Amino acid sequence: MAEKLRTGRTTGSCASAAAMAGVLFLLTRAQPDSVNIPLPPGGTLTVPIERYNPEGETVRVTVIKDGGDDPDATHGCEIQAVVSVDTMTHGELSVDVDGGRGVGRVTLPGLPVNVGKAAINPEPLRQIEKAILTAAPSLTHGQISVLIEVPEGKDIAHKTMNARLGIVDGISILGTQGIVKPFSHDSWRATVAEGLDVAKAQGLDYAIFTTGRRSERLYLEHSPTTPELALIQAADFFEFSMQAAAKRGFTHVTWSMFFGKLVKQAQGLPYTHAKTHPVDFDRLADWCEEAGVAAPYLPTIREANTAVQVLGMLIDDPARPALINILVNEAKRNAEAFADNRISVNYQIYNFDGSTLR
Repeated sequence: MAEKLRTGRTTGSCASAAAMAGVLFLLTRAQPDSVNIPLPPGGTLTVPIERYNPEGETVRVTVIKDGGDDPDATHGCEIQAVVSVDTMTHGELSVDVDGGRGVGRVTLPGLPVNVGKAAINPEPLRQIEKAILTAAPSLTHGQISVLIEVPEGKDIAHKTMNARLGIVDGISILGTQGIVKPFSHDSWRATVAEGLDVAKAQGLDYAIFTTGRRSERLYLEHSPTTPELALIQAADFFEFSMQAAAKRGFTHVTWSMFFGKLVKQAQGLPYTHAKTHPVDFDRLADWCEEAGVAAPYLPTIREANTAVQVLGMLIDDPARPALINILVNEAKRNAEAFADNRISVNYQIYNFDGSTLR
């Protein structure tokens, strides 16, 4: 039986736990080892508390981000809440949540957070606020202020797409579910969607989807005047990216990729990761035959291990350009179908030596 993969907690859940524990400490002086925070879809999650550091009339509470078996750039980092409670203020209880050191600031329109605000997305912001109120059920007046900080956030942000999205000086506080499910890739899909939102807000009606940093770099080498905001690292999310672009009214998309991903898109795979969605070598051999690849190659192609192996076999075959065209046409048809035929799609294909195949 396959080992069950371990879930993790989002940055939003970590911030919620730190804030909740901070309020509990200031109201009761208790220092629980863990707290049960509310989750956005409902239910609760138990989150361990790393430490409490009283600072005058405030307290700094630290939680360690745990990505489970699908860790991201923030896995293992400290998420902190600096909490203060003022019960002397008249009027109904108010809650103020902001981002401090290591939490990014939004500088471009198009994101779900307004320009100038801390990059705490709406769903985790509501989660943090609910966690605070859960910790203070009998408090009816005053003010609770929470500053979310990530000491390593500015450095971690360099490993994310935040700068591309106009989020500066730190990471984003994310999480629509509160729980990180292994290999769910929710955060990556959110990044693709946000990248498209920012591009659209800047007046762009086209996007360049790349499958990674190298395909992005090669595209820029060949098209150096491309606006940076048009470049979206869509990775393996073929169907999702096309649907997201169509939903936002984009009219043109170019995919920049290598041969292996092209074959998978030609197959019509909605998600093209190597481990879970393999190349269909029988189908690839059929396309090779259609392109006029020499017959002696075909049995070997059907038994190949990787698409790169097949491409290497055909390095001197005059039918290779025809094969690339067949694959591009199939991939284009699938891409446009995913977008309900509302987007015109082009392809830029590279060999692993950086040369263009098309």
